[in-house]
Amino acid sequence: QVRLVESGGGLVQAGGSLRLSCAASGSTFSSYATGWFRQAPGKNREFVAAISGSGLNTYYPNSVKGRFTIVRVNAKNTVYLQMNSLKPEDTAVYYCAAGFAVSGSFSYTGASQYNYWGQGTQVTVSS
Repeated sequence: QVRLVESGGGLVQAGGSLRLSCAASGSTFSSYATGWFRQAPGKNREFVAAISGSGLNTYYPNSVKGRFTIVRVNAKNTVYLQMNSLKPEDTAVYYCAAGFAVSGSFSYTGASQYNYWGQGTQVTVSS
């Protein structure tokens, strides 16, 4: 129903910024909650950010709060992750995910809540 393609990853110095994009196609994008997750080698998949279908609600873990911002532009079927003040520990493959969210009964931080996943984009932050 939904296909997701991430882009925008790359190599940056610590303290730098990157903007990731998640382009969606398929069913009505605004009906889906969207999340970003990341996975570094040897580590578990980690929640990074999420946004409700309406864009009214956003969620971040403490590790990125204040540095990362998730925004969606439903008219463009795109979700962005603006990453500022990047740290070496942010290095990972970043994945975009989407899931059909029933308002009030969706755990935005849980990977198991999402049904559709992109292929990932590598973010590397050098010290």
